[in-house]
Amino acid sequence: MAVRRRRRQGSEPLWLDDEAGRLVRPYTVSNGRTRPTAHFDLLTMVIATGKPPVTCQGPDYMQVLGLCGGPVSVAEVAAHIRLPAVVTKVLLADLVDCGALTARAPAQTPHGASPRTDRALLEAVLHGLRQRL
Repeated sequence: MAVRRRRRQGSEPLWLDDEAGRLVRPYTVSNGRTRPTAHFDLLTMVIATGKPPVTCQGPDYMQVLGLCGGPVSVAEVAAHIRLPAVVTKVLLADLVDCGALTARAPAQTPHGASPRTDRALLEAVLHGLRQRL
């Protein structure tokens, strides 16, 4: 029985198959590594530095760099490239190590203190949601 692979429409890479999904196993992308060299929270923001990566080559690295033109969270990158967060963190750490990305951890509140919320902002969001629904 022959397997027919079709390329998805748009900018989807060739290593995705319409019926089978991703043709490369997720941990192959990170060479089996499951621990990034730097700590990343899912809310850590990453952005491209503009420096071309010398050591980080390959379609997955280029795809990640393409997503990081502006500040983007680790969770967003993982969702866009359709890889587990831990694999995404390994790719991002590699790109930070070679200078192609910079990362900023989310702001921390002092232990025991509750984060301040802007009531006006929350009310504006609530009003916008009510209008949409």
